[in-house]
Amino acid sequence: MAVVMVAGCSPNMSHITEKDRVNGGFWDKFLVIPMSDLLDWFEGVLGNYGLSILVVTLIVRFIIAPLYWKQIKSMEALKKLQPKMKKLQDKYKNNPQQMQQEMLKLYQTHGYNPASGCLPMIIQFPILIAFYQAIVRNPHIADSNFLWLQLGKPDPYLILPLLAAATTYIQFIVSQAGVDNPQQAQMNKIMMWVFPVMIAILAYQFASALSLYWVYGNAIYILQYLLIFNPLKRKLVQEGATR
Repeated sequence: MAVVMVAGCSPNMSHITEKDRVNGGFWDKFLVIPMSDLLDWFEGVLGNYGLSILVVTLIVRFIIAPLYWKQIKSMEALKKLQPKMKKLQDKYKNNPQQMQQEMLKLYQTHGYNPASGCLPMIIQFPILIAFYQAIVRNPHIADSNFLWLQLGKPDPYLILPLLAAATTYIQFIVSQAGVDNPQQAQMNKIMMWVFPVMIAILAYQFASALSLYWVYGNAIYILQYLLIFNPLKRKLVQEGATR
């Protein structure tokens, strides 16, 4: 969601030109243009930009998969510390400075780095935004067709917006399973409905190529989580329980 909004606010969303290739900055030369060229290359191999977007989305998602896993591990480590953190919060509720010091000691004792959960997200954001821009700024995608879709225009049958909403909802469910913080769980229930509706509205207005990318990305993440991340997470929890 944030990726779409941040990328959409970028000052340069015009089609890639030869001038961009020669005089473009680091962002264009080393991220956006190579991804756009990769989309063109796979279109040449597969004969369609709809399939090309799928393949490149797969590549991007598997490149950033270790970052997702690191983020999940960080969340699990924090979950284990929650009972001890609650005790410190109760004990030092009238002394915030002392509470902060004790929290840092707790983190150091258990080898937990609060920044470890944010860093993977910070790293993967530019990659996802660059891929988003590569789709928008590729001069050939807008005029291409895939199945019933003209990739430069919104889906006239609203199938993609509904798929985008459904896959966003499912992704939210699978990624938030096991959350035992009551406040967080309550917030998740709200966002579980708000996000899919917002995505459906955006997908209704966006070019089909972008909605297609969103559906592909969600579906791939759901499969990654169910087949890779969740089994690894269960193993991590079991190992922690035996220590």
